[in-house]
Amino acid sequence: MLGSRSLQMLQFPTLRARLAQRCPFYYGWVIFAVAASTSYAARPLMSVAVLSVFMVPMTDTFGWSRGLFAGAVSLGGVCAVIISPLVGRLIDKYGSGGMISATSAVAGACAMGLSVISHAWAFYALYVPGRMVFASPLELATSTAISNWFIRRRSLALALLGVTQGTGLAIMPLVAQYLIIGWGWRSAWAFLGVYTIAIGVIPALLLMARRPEDMRLEPDPAAPGLRAAPPVTITRDRERQGASDARDKGERQFTLRQALRTRAFWVLAAFSATGFMVQAGVSLHQVGHYIRQGLPAPSAAIMASVFALAQVPGGLLWSAVTHYVPVRFVLALSGLAVALGAAGTAVSHTLAAGILSAAVIGAGVGGLHLLLRLAWADYYGRQHLGTIRGITLPVQIGGQAVGPITAGFVFDATGSYHAVFLVFAAVVALGSVLVLTAVPPSHADRPMAPDSGRGG
Repeated sequence: MLGSRSLQMLQFPTLRARLAQRCPFYYGWVIFAVAASTSYAARPLMSVAVLSVFMVPMTDTFGWSRGLFAGAVSLGGVCAVIISPLVGRLIDKYGSGGMISATSAVAGACAMGLSVISHAWAFYALYVPGRMVFASPLELATSTAISNWFIRRRSLALALLGVTQGTGLAIMPLVAQYLIIGWGWRSAWAFLGVYTIAIGVIPALLLMARRPEDMRLEPDPAAPGLRAAPPVTITRDRERQGASDARDKGERQFTLRQALRTRAFWVLAAFSATGFMVQAGVSLHQVGHYIRQGLPAPSAAIMASVFALAQVPGGLLWSAVTHYVPVRFVLALSGLAVALGAAGTAVSHTLAAGILSAAVIGAGVGGLHLLLRLAWADYYGRQHLGTIRGITLPVQIGGQAVGPITAGFVFDATGSYHAVFLVFAAVVALGSVLVLTAVPPSHADRPMAPDSGRGG
């Protein structure tokens, strides 16, 4: 048995290498396809957009408070914070394939378990691990894989990843709502869990590779006729300073220790906390908010899908803008869109106003996802990207943990989401001003003494 397993482990790289050599296009797009496939299975399954559709039927069934229900999201985020540093290091060392397969299996199994729960402790025991793998390993594995395989077209590839994630988040709440109406919330969880396991495990194990250099491939090559032209992303966020030719001379590479000594690291981390606090807080409770305003459940569920779908054009728009405007300015604009959408949600009580507010905040969140991933990779390089993001992602997850439970307990105390959504809007607006100070670190920012090279 051990010999068979060892043989299989040896065959997987051989299969990938042969496929890469025979592939008529850059193998990075195969990596992209595998990473993007999670957008229609494991990733949306444990998102707050999908959970928001289950909130009313499940709390009505068991008599739970909204705060107790939202607490599972927050606790899952706390657990993700704990494991993120280890996950980042593992991805840097072994790649994303095993991580994607394992997390897809965990998310699917947890969803299947949720179909048979009867007590709050069982809900927490199953949703918390599912949320944990969604918030940390899936985010790190997919975005790091794309950033490792794409340099010249990184902005495009990350934007396209955002397209798949946005459409996946738009489709699955509607599918879940349809299943709930037709067969009940228990059957909906069971079906989604089986589906996730069926499509999320094998492709990542067989096809994913850590970096193109591991397979003796050139990273993100240009077409032969374009070799002499500089990458289109060279000056995207170099502030048109001396570092604007960094990619011509070689990528900037920061270890974790070096990154921690730059101001941009802390500013980007703080901004991600404010932005994703609002993203999670509003998206989980928006369906319940609109039901409270008198809209029927199917109409309220539309908001969750509009919120998710709006991330698609939003991400593409922000990606195009980054070719001409430094990424910190675009981050500020996307944060202000989130603030405007949160404020609009607070005061909306009609279907039309709700759709507009969901579209605005969704477009802003699409920018947050794309631009923060882009900034971390562009500012600090690929070599230790998983390790660096394994440290920064807990800050983002912390914001996602605070938002839902805060909104839930405010609703339990006041019977309304109005005030807390307005506070959310003010917080992310302040974060948008702060992120303007996140100037890209130059090589001069790096400590003169060499580090160990192990990322921390």
